[in-house]
Amino acid sequence: MNFAPDEFFDLEDFAHAELLAGVEPIWQMLGRPLAEYIASHIKPEIQGTVMDGAWLMGNDIYIGEGTVVEPGAMIKGPAIIGRNCEIRHTAYIREDVIVGDNSIVGHATELKGCVLMDHVEAGHFAYIGDSVVGNHAMLGAGTKLANFKVDSTKVVVRDGDVQHPTGLEKFGAIVGDGTKFGCNTVSYPGTLLGKGCVILPCRIVRGCVPAGTVIRD
Repeated sequence: MNFAPDEFFDLEDFAHAELLAGVEPIWQMLGRPLAEYIASHIKPEIQGTVMDGAWLMGNDIYIGEGTVVEPGAMIKGPAIIGRNCEIRHTAYIREDVIVGDNSIVGHATELKGCVLMDHVEAGHFAYIGDSVVGNHAMLGAGTKLANFKVDSTKVVVRDGDVQHPTGLEKFGAIVGDGTKFGCNTVSYPGTLLGKGCVILPCRIVRGCVPAGTVIRD
């Protein structure tokens, strides 16, 4: 599999395309590069609506116009959240997160060290850690993008019989544009899914998955 950003994403309209452009393999933008990008680009401001009962922790938070943060949600900066997003009740956004425009971070969904592009739906009980999720992707209820191996070793990307060491202790998934996860799906650390994949409910996915793949088993 080609590990360049354009294998997974259309960056033309994404406000933070600079972060991903020219990065290969793509996972090299996670961790410190993502944190440094946010620190150098954030302009703390609340242009959207933060409802009573929501919590914002830290002064390094940007919330775009038209975005609504509902009661019970918590955002811990640094965080950049785009326009016209829904940050729903009990959503938890913690440190070094970018959320693109028109996206949904839903009930009991947690984000950490990750990038959601535009029109992403993560509506219910999802976990997205140290990952990049492409435009128009959908994570069904209970989707987990696991980012840490139980044996605490560094994450390796498996492309068939070839292994690519990432050097990262925490790396969840790269999810291509338009990919859809059924409910209660789990991806192993270091999973890469091309554009337009479909993972049926209650499946486990790992390794490198070509664009347009339907995972049934």
